[in-house]
Amino acid sequence: MGSTLPNTYKRAVFNEQGADLTLEEVELTSPQRGEIVLKVEACGVCHSDHFAQTNLMGGGFPRVPGHEIIGRVAAVGDGETYWKVGDRAGGAWHGAHDGTCGACKKGFFQMCDNEQVNGITRDGGYAEYCLIRSEAAVRIPEHVNAAKYAPMLCAGVTVFNSIRHMNIPAGETVVIQGLGGLGHLALQYANKFGYRVVALSRDSQKEAFARKLGAHVYIDTSKEDPVEALQKLGGASLIVSTAPSPDIINPLIQGLGVLGKLLILSIVGGIEVHSGLLVGKGKSIWSWPSGHATDSEEAIAFAELQGVDCMVQEFPLEKCNEAFAAMMDGSVRFRAVLTMG
Repeated sequence: MGSTLPNTYKRAVFNEQGADLTLEEVELTSPQRGEIVLKVEACGVCHSDHFAQTNLMGGGFPRVPGHEIIGRVAAVGDGETYWKVGDRAGGAWHGAHDGTCGACKKGFFQMCDNEQVNGITRDGGYAEYCLIRSEAAVRIPEHVNAAKYAPMLCAGVTVFNSIRHMNIPAGETVVIQGLGGLGHLALQYANKFGYRVVALSRDSQKEAFARKLGAHVYIDTSKEDPVEALQKLGGASLIVSTAPSPDIINPLIQGLGVLGKLLILSIVGGIEVHSGLLVGKGKSIWSWPSGHATDSEEAIAFAELQGVDCMVQEFPLEKCNEAFAAMMDGSVRFRAVLTMG
């Protein structure tokens, strides 16, 4: 492994379904061909990390969660030509692709038939060191703060990449539903894309905050009918649902204008949709699965250029269970991030 690397390192791991994270010290293994070792600086705590705890995606146990990883390359596998020791790099949700399936041939590497997911099907960044596939590693600017930018590798790239792929012309009305970890970034990205941005929330106390982030209009759904309010604005060209629930899907569709799109960014389970709400006005429901390494690099570059600010609450690795609990109960503001000291 080389003289500069330790023989062992600390990691936080789910050892069985539903268990809390366990801190343990394990041997640091050498990277295989196509892999790099990252010395982790920071790793975001995302709601999707719950999938590792519940084994929802079949990754198995033991499993180290974490897919919002920023660090430095500490070692590279044999034959590595792109990455070198000392490079600033990251690991996102997208953890590997085969490069040969239909999705990969079209450039949609994060939709690969054989995709691996960091922190889900391969070990992630709740650790002092982690292994990342070379083709999925994200180049990180030298000067950015690791804790502030780690969530850009999931929350950031998800909203940035999904909104831009909806092909909505600048100046159109884009609604952001939810003002949490995803929503506070979606508001900023949508504003910087040049849209008329509407924030949709049930809390009047969030209005000043939403406007500070870039909302031109604020609709408090506890005080007014969001469908009526949106239709008074001419209907939305795009509604980005960052905190969906089955009961709000049909009302959101009713808030769309002609050819409007509802973009769902979080898994909500089964939903019932009245087809009549879609067909008459050419409305549609969309989703988008995060992004690949280049998408993440572009999300970060855009955020730097336009001043998109990810708000984080930092926790040391030793407080991983506290950070995870705060993420799960929604008390964290806005993204929890583990730092490695």
